[in-house]
Formats: sequence, structure tokens, C-alpha cells
Amino acid sequence: MTQADFLRAPFPAAIERPESEIRGPRRFFNREMSWLAFNWRVLEEAANPAVPLLERLRFLSISAGNLDEFYTVRVAGLRAQVRNGAEVPSEDGRPPAEQLRLINEDARRLMKMQQITYKKLKREMEGQGIEILTRSKLTVKDLKHLEQHFLHKVFPVLSPLAIDPAHPFPFIPNTGFTLALELERDSDHVALQALLPIPQQVSRFVTLPGQPGEHRCLPLEELLLLHLDMLFPGYVMRGHCAFRVLRDSDLEVEDEAEDLVRSFETALKRRRRGEVIRMKISAGAPPELRALIMEELHVNPDEVVEVRGLLGVADLKELVLSSRPELLWPPFTPRVPERVQDHDGDMFAAIRQKDMLLHHPYETFDMVVRFIEQAARDPNVLAIKQTLYRTSHDSPVVSALCEAAEAGKSVTALVELKARFDEAANIRQSRRLERAGAHVVYGFMHLKTHAKISTVVRREGDNLVTYTHYGTGNYHPITARIYTDLSFFTCDAALGRDATKVFNYLSGYVQPQGLENLAIAPISLKPRLLELIRAEAEHAQAGRPAEIWIKLNSLIEPEVIDALYAASQAGVKISLVVRGICGLRPGIKGLSENIRVKSVVGRFLEHSRIVCYGNGGGLPSKQARVFLSSADWMGRNLNRRVETLVETTNPTVKNQIMGQIMAANLADEAQSWVLNPDGTYSRQLSEASDGPLFSCHRFFMDNPSLSGRGTAGAKDVPRLARPRDDEPVNS
Repeated sequence: MTQADFLRAPFPAAIERPESEIRGPRRFFNREMSWLAFNWRVLEEAANPAVPLLERLRFLSISAGNLDEFYTVRVAGLRAQVRNGAEVPSEDGRPPAEQLRLINEDARRLMKMQQITYKKLKREMEGQGIEILTRSKLTVKDLKHLEQHFLHKVFPVLSPLAIDPAHPFPFIPNTGFTLALELERDSDHVALQALLPIPQQVSRFVTLPGQPGEHRCLPLEELLLLHLDMLFPGYVMRGHCAFRVLRDSDLEVEDEAEDLVRSFETALKRRRRGEVIRMKISAGAPPELRALIMEELHVNPDEVVEVRGLLGVADLKELVLSSRPELLWPPFTPRVPERVQDHDGDMFAAIRQKDMLLHHPYETFDMVVRFIEQAARDPNVLAIKQTLYRTSHDSPVVSALCEAAEAGKSVTALVELKARFDEAANIRQSRRLERAGAHVVYGFMHLKTHAKISTVVRREGDNLVTYTHYGTGNYHPITARIYTDLSFFTCDAALGRDATKVFNYLSGYVQPQGLENLAIAPISLKPRLLELIRAEAEHAQAGRPAEIWIKLNSLIEPEVIDALYAASQAGVKISLVVRGICGLRPGIKGLSENIRVKSVVGRFLEHSRIVCYGNGGGLPSKQARVFLSSADWMGRNLNRRVETLVETTNPTVKNQIMGQIMAANLADEAQSWVLNPDGTYSRQLSEASDGPLFSCHRFFMDNPSLSGRGTAGAKDVPRLARPRDDEPVNS
């Protein structure tokens, strides 16, 4: 079966399910369990032999970090509901207490599998000369090296803490990793209980001398245990354990805060002290020490996870060694679009030629940075407006905005302070922009601004031309190397007016009137989606081809899911690529027999949001309506955030999204998982596959994007699917 054949393949046979799963709340999958299923898929990549060894270690680390964040936010929220007596069920009908029970069971299985996976990877790494040692495996030479390392690079930052009436139990911060010790004084055998917090500012793994091609290291906790005599002279150790805590990391900001920045700074300090949600402790901990820790941290037994293995699995990312390229993905250098090269790097000239869509990371994110930098230095540019949700520490976008403001241009930056875990960084960026003379606004108290928009107003002759960038991802040059996102550049006047109205909404709180192309949440985005889904159902009922292709990170909004169910029952063929959470049950007779769902998990993190409607012509077709968006289909995105949904009308851009991006994602087998009607996921493997499985990531790395082609034209660019009535398209 070719990739094009796959797109035309019949949908899997639907299965019969009880009426309660068709009409009742069980027509939805539970959000939290669906997220855990996603993290299982991430962990599965750590065991995938097709993935290079150290990249598998990275997947293991990511799965652990994901689970930590899940507990500090989602589980913390459910715990708060139970504590406050809330019995409001989730969309699938489960009350908070039942969800917590299911999460606890599945998460414990997941953590156990992380340890099993770690042990397997550790053995494979040893075969490649990468060893994680214990104290018993150290040589005399190692011991001498470690003593010097301890004295000069670790000892100065340690704070050993006795626990007695004069020394109360200290505060352990979120993700805090600590050694607990039972000691005895040599001279009189007096017992001492003590804690040794492991500083987060020091690398978790200490590198040891080795032969060329070897990498030998020792976990930091082993180094500390090795040198307890320097920390507690005159004492011997009778017992020890390690523990790590996760705390509630949600933020509460007062509604009537007069100074939003100051209010967030206060809330960030409170987050650090949130209540403990989960504690991991090493197996075999001395009972008295374990009991003391649980009592002082106010931890219940069901919040304690005993670990036989490595605590802090997320720290394994330190061992993804750039010095061992043969154990990593082959290097990939993002392309510079040919059209930009044709115009000697002039972004404005390239955009003036016609709309341009870049597919990151395959096309370099440097073009987005260049767009802002060129605007900052162009004497004909009068104004720049920019949203900032997440960005890097030394953001080149922020630097360019500062340069533009210092040059006297009008610069407006919408900085979202509520970007979870980036609040402190965004406060720093906002102050930097203010010092440069930019107008900094923070949007709404109760709505996050998640839209990704830049506008540049440029004087060209007697006219002012607005150049606009709409994105599906953040203005973050580091994550843009691994997140797959879309950047849509246009100088279409209507799209420029729409963007300007959105910025006026964000700065002046006045709802935009008369948007010409754009739909925005929380005002018009969800109604537009529902309207388009209903229109596709009407095409099906009238006997016309009816099809919807959707690509998202998450799908859980119940009204939208019900609309997709209704469209399926009307005969619309619906294909979804949902990387993470999916609350929709596919393949159930009488509910969703015309819906199929898959998840792509691989080298790059799927992050773009796309929806294509056949519009009476099926997919792909010239009649299709094609949209890109900043929003996932979740309640928070559609109802409590400022998001964008923009339609692309340029034929080449539409063809690129349908015939390249969506077709390749739907045809992918190498890194795809298919969602079954019971909520489980299965590897997508075609029985007719002959040779290597098709990888959409490999396809995108090997083939340029249609709309970025220059004078060479687009006719020679591979597409997996052409519109039914397609003719060759020039760029």
C-alpha cells in the first residue's frame, strides 16, 4: 500500500458498544487517563530499537519530567477538589476521588516501567562505554579524583541539617531531592538524624576519568554518601534513604490586583511552598526516618511512592551526550526557504511576492527572527506589535523589539504573565522591554493570551503596508528546533487589519468588530469551528463528498466532540492526528464509525494545529477550506484564552498543508499509534508495508515546503496527495 493509497483506504470496521457509551458521559474518554496514555507512548519510544540509544534515554527523561509536571498541576487540582468536598464529575462522569484512584494505579505502573526501562538502557549504555557507577565500583584513582571534585565543586554549596528540637525540619522545595541520614557519634554512640539537601545547582552526575570513548560517571548522592565524614566528622552512618517531593505548582492571583506583575511575583513565591502532592522515597528506608519525613511533610501513605532504582529519572537528560553523535539522531540542519534566498534574505520582498508558509523545524525559525530584526533596522518600518507567550532566556525576538523601541519605532509587546512555569522569565522580559521604551501590556486577568501574532507596519511609497505573521507555536528559537509548527507570513490587507484589531482588543479590552478572516477565542473561534463542522455534515447529507482532517495536540472540548460525532453519523469521514489527550471515542457504531484517530510520537514534538474541511469537494481538493490555529480543542483554549484561527486562501499554501503536511501525518506508520474504541493505543503497522515504514518526519526533512520554493518552482516538490482537480502550482 502506497502512502497515497492509505489516504483513500476504508475506515476500520466499527464496533458495537452499550448505549451508555453512545449517549451517556462514557462517550468521552477521561482527560487525565488519556494524558497518562500519551506519556506511556513517550516511554515506549525509550524502548524503540529504531531510536538511537541516547535519544531513547532522552525519551525516558522526558516521560519522567512530564509525569512530574502532571502531578504538580493536574493531580494537585484534583486533590484540592477532594479536600474542598467538590463532587463535580469530569466529562466522562467520574468524580475527583475516582479519577485520583485511577491516576494513582496507572502512574505507579508507569513509574515502575520507567525503572525497568532505565535498567535496560543502562546495560546497553555500558556496552557503549557509558557507565553509571556506584560507590562499590570505584577505583583508587576515582576516589582521589572525587575527593578533589567534592572539596572544590560540591562541598561549598552543601548545607547539612541536623533534626532535633533546636533544628526543626527544614522546608524542602518543589522537586527538592534530599538525603536523610541516621548517624551515630563514635565517642558516645549518641544518635543523630540529619538531612542533606542535594543542591539543584550542581550536576546530578559527576564525570570520572576514563579511556578515550568512555564516559564514566557517579550520581551526586553517591558522592555525598562517600564523603559524609567531611560533613559529619566523628559520626558513622547507621542508615539512610533519599527522597524527592513534588508540590502543588498552580498559581492563585488575586482578581483585584492593582499591580499584576507584583502580584505574580508574590504568587511565584507561594508556589514554591505549595503542599506536597507526591513523595518518592528509596526502597528500604529506615522505618523511623521514613515516618519522620512523612509526618513533617504532611504526606499520606497513598502519596508515597517507594522506588527500587534511580530517583529523579528526569535528570538522565544530563547523560544525552553531544560527544557521542553516533548514539544520537543524525544531524539535521533546517532549510532556509529558497524564496527568501532569491530575495537576498529580504523577508518583506519574499512576503510581497505572495503568502509564505514555513514548516518548522524543517524550515529554520531564524526566518521569524529575521522578520522582526529586519523590521527593527528598516527606516521605513513605523510600528511593530508582538505577542509573547513563551520565549528563550536570551530571546533574539525580545532583543530585536528592544532595538526597534530604542530606535524610536512604536513597539507594543503583549507579554503573557500566566504562561505556566515561564511566569518569572516573562516578568524579566517585560521589564527589559519597558526599559527600552516599548509599550508592554499584559492582556486580561482571566484570559491567557496564547495567540501567536506579529505585525509590522511599513511605509511603502504613499501607503502603509502591514506585514503579519501568524504562528501555531511560540516565539522560542530553542523549542522551535524540536517542535513542529507553522509560520504563516502575509501582507494581505484584511489579515493585517484583523491582527491590528486583535492587538487593540488585548490592549484596550474592546471586542473587535468586523473581523474579515480571523476567528478568535473566546469570542468567535468555537462557533466558527462548530459552524464549519455542521456545514460539512450538510454536504454529506446532500450526497456530496464530505471529509475533515484535523491535527491537534489535545481534543477534549465536549461540545466540539459532540459536533464531530454528529458529523460522523451524517456520513462525514473524519481523520484526526492528536498527539496527546483525546477525549473522543473513535470507531463506535452509531456514534463515531466514520472517525479515526492517531497519535504521532517521534523525533520531533508535533505541535501545529490544522483543520481542513472538504467543503463539498472532499480532501484534498481545490474547494477545501484550510485553517491553521494557535488553539487546541480544549475548554481552556476555546473558552478561557485568546487564540486565533486563520484561513489560508493561497492555493500553494493550501496545497502544502493538505498534500504535504496533513497527508504525510495521516500516512505515517513509523511513529504512529492508533486510538482504539476502548481507549488503548496500538502501533500503526500496515500489513502491506514493503520495506521501511513511512516516516512523516523523515519525509519533511528530505523535502522542501511548497510555498517556500523560489524560482525553481513547486512542480518538482513531492506531495503525498494532490487535490483531485490539481494542476501544477507555481510558487
